[in-house]
Amino acid sequence: MLLGGALALSLNGAGGYPIDAFEETGIARLEGYRLANQGQIPGNRLLPGALLGSSQIRLRLRDRPDFEVPEPDAALASDIARLLGDAATDTSVSVLDLSDPDLPLYAEHRGQTPLIPGSVGKVMVGVAMLQALADLHPDDIAARKRLLRKTQVTADRLIRHDSHTVPLWGPEQQRITRRPLREGDTANLWSYLDWMMSASSNAAASTVIRQLMLIRHFGRDYPVSPEEESILFRETPVGERGELLRDSLVSPLARNGLDTERLRQGSFFTSEGRRLVPGSGSVSTVRELMRMLVRMEQGLLVDEWSSLELKRLLYMTERRIRYASSPALNDAAVYFKSGSLYRCEPEEGYTCRRYQGNVMNLMHSVAIVESPAGEPRLFYLVTLTSNVLYRNAAVEHQTFATRLHALIRARHAEPVAP
Repeated sequence: MLLGGALALSLNGAGGYPIDAFEETGIARLEGYRLANQGQIPGNRLLPGALLGSSQIRLRLRDRPDFEVPEPDAALASDIARLLGDAATDTSVSVLDLSDPDLPLYAEHRGQTPLIPGSVGKVMVGVAMLQALADLHPDDIAARKRLLRKTQVTADRLIRHDSHTVPLWGPEQQRITRRPLREGDTANLWSYLDWMMSASSNAAASTVIRQLMLIRHFGRDYPVSPEEESILFRETPVGERGELLRDSLVSPLARNGLDTERLRQGSFFTSEGRRLVPGSGSVSTVRELMRMLVRMEQGLLVDEWSSLELKRLLYMTERRIRYASSPALNDAAVYFKSGSLYRCEPEEGYTCRRYQGNVMNLMHSVAIVESPAGEPRLFYLVTLTSNVLYRNAAVEHQTFATRLHALIRARHAEPVAP
């Protein structure tokens, strides 16, 4: 799909999709990244951990459907608190080390402390969309793929307002440029899912939620005409719209064995979306986020294909940020989503800076680390939420990632590089 006769839409950010998957998915940015990584066009080369092909990404607990997160280990929990230092009082962490599958080790720090999930809630939107596709085509994976690849979605006023930029692959110019999504931008549904995850685009996430509601409402008649969409979103009573939103977003999590009192995304990500459809509160705890990641690795989020698709959407093939930017993870395959929300107010001697709020300074990360990529000797899952005021939360998460990786390496007698 070409935009303005020249540009095919795509994304950047904190996640992504294997760069060999353009033909399968139609996610246009993957072709630009593939060519850049091969040195055929200008562009940044990917880190060693970002070079896995689609066939190399697999569910590592698929053969253990009865696996449950073990009881917390007190010694590891103490180590985690030590790594956090004086930020421990405002940080929640859960860690599951599966490097030795016969001796899994789990620990958490403030595991049940609730915070709004921020952009980590976009993973829950992904689960809900994959559940909706499975409900439409429970026994036909090919039909789900066709719907993702062939359904063309056009951004409308629902995307107002979002500053997140997305990369645009221009096949004629052979280059990638970046800007926020605009009304009228068209790409396939698979691309919008990728944008939601990799660029953490609120505009893309709200567009995906809109499509999710349409699928839930129209079923096998989806996709429908713009006129039919308008009837649903403009003429249906606002209370019914809100109920459809809750059913679309929250019930799939409960159906997949997750506790929606501790994990749910209840609203759109844009102000226009929230104005059009009233939502409910969103919440997360690191323990329930961990349970979601484990169920994905088991192939139990919706079904095996959907779990693998979600893991591919989380695979990082772009510039790494926040927790995932730790140099210690350069050779690792990292499956990642993060989110932040900070707020400042005037205070003597204080200057408001990005990720350093003095009223609110939320930063959340979920990560699966396979190190080194392809033939991992270390395999562990991390969920992390924090509200440490005044400090640069992105740096705090990066620092913790470095420290935790060293701890996991030491536990498995992995020598730490100088």
